[in-house]
Amino acid sequence: MDRRTFLGASLAVGFAPHALAQDDGVVRMRDLYNKDLSFSDYAKSMEGSRISVQGFMAPPLKAESSFFVLTKRPMAVCPFCETEAEWPDDILAVYTKRTLKTVPFNIRIVTSGELALGTYTDPELGFVSRVRLVDATYGRG
Repeated sequence: MDRRTFLGASLAVGFAPHALAQDDGVVRMRDLYNKDLSFSDYAKSMEGSRISVQGFMAPPLKAESSFFVLTKRPMAVCPFCETEAEWPDDILAVYTKRTLKTVPFNIRIVTSGELALGTYTDPELGFVSRVRLVDATYGRG
């Protein structure tokens, strides 16, 4: 293999969608968006597929829910209940099959579910999301 072929192959591998996932297969939230907050090519290619994302469970919006928000950083208060709280710019709505068992806000979890893109308003909660994991499961990560 000559140098030109090697460099070309190296660049191709570097831009492959799977290259965005961490070594353990967990996707970073930032890999779902471009800098202009449009969906990344990776997100578009994975829509409808199961992915895993690591983060923290924000305090649930209501008790006995099958919905929570995954945040990049731990949040001790509900970011949607406090008007003065800064709205997080890297969140992911998560819809589970079963009622939640809440995890303390400062414990890292890994959530796996089917990636759904596009604006969606939850009919029960009124929560608007652009990116969601549906039929999700989660555990300590």
